[in-house]
Amino acid sequence: LKVPHHPEVCLSRAPLRATRWLLCRCSPLTACTMSRYDRSITVFSPDGRLQQVEYAMEAVKKGGAVVGVRGADAVVLAVERRDIPKLQDPRTLRKVVTLDKHISLAFAGLNADARVLVDMARVESQSHRLTMEDAPTVEYMARHIAKLQQQYTQRGGRRPFGLSTLLAGFDEDGSPRLWSTDPSGTHTGWSANAIGRSDKSLLEYLETHYTA
Repeated sequence: LKVPHHPEVCLSRAPLRATRWLLCRCSPLTACTMSRYDRSITVFSPDGRLQQVEYAMEAVKKGGAVVGVRGADAVVLAVERRDIPKLQDPRTLRKVVTLDKHISLAFAGLNADARVLVDMARVESQSHRLTMEDAPTVEYMARHIAKLQQQYTQRGGRRPFGLSTLLAGFDEDGSPRLWSTDPSGTHTGWSANAIGRSDKSLLEYLETHYTA
C-alpha cells in the first residue's frame, strides 16, 4: 500500500487483519512524535521541553504538602502529616531534616531521592566548614543542592531527582532565610512558599494573607 507523504500521517497495523493498514491523523506534537522525546533526559522536544524533568515535577506534586514562612526574626517549616500503617514506626518517616546546626530542609517528593540528596548536602556543608573555617549560608546550600539537581538533568544514564526542597535557616548576621529548589535545578529565595500537593492553592492563600 502506497501512502502519500504527509508530515502528520502515521501508520498502525489493524489488530484484526494483518494485511490492513489504518491511517491516523494526529497533530505534530501528540503521541506520534512526543513519545520519542520522553525517553531521554538530554533531548529537548520540538516545543522546547525536557519531559523527564516535567515528570519529576509531577512526582513532587504527589508528595505531601510543605509550607515555609519567613518572618522578621524567625522562619518556619511545616509539613503535611499523612496516615501511616499502625505497625510502622513514625520516627522513620522524616520530611524535615537538619543539614547543619543553623539550616533545616523540608522536601516534597520521593523519600529515597531525598535521602541521597540530603547526604550529599551534609557532606558539602561540613566540607565548607573545613575549608573556609566558616558556616555556609542558606543561599550557598540552596545553590549547591540546585547544582546537584541540575546535573542530573544534563547527562545520559541518569534521571532527575524526584523532589523539591525548602531550606530554612539563619545567616551569620542572624537574619532568617528561606530558599527553594526544584527538579530542574532552579533555586530561588522566598518570603513564603509551598511545594507538594495542592501547592497552587497554598500559594494563593499565602499571597493573600502573608504580611512581611
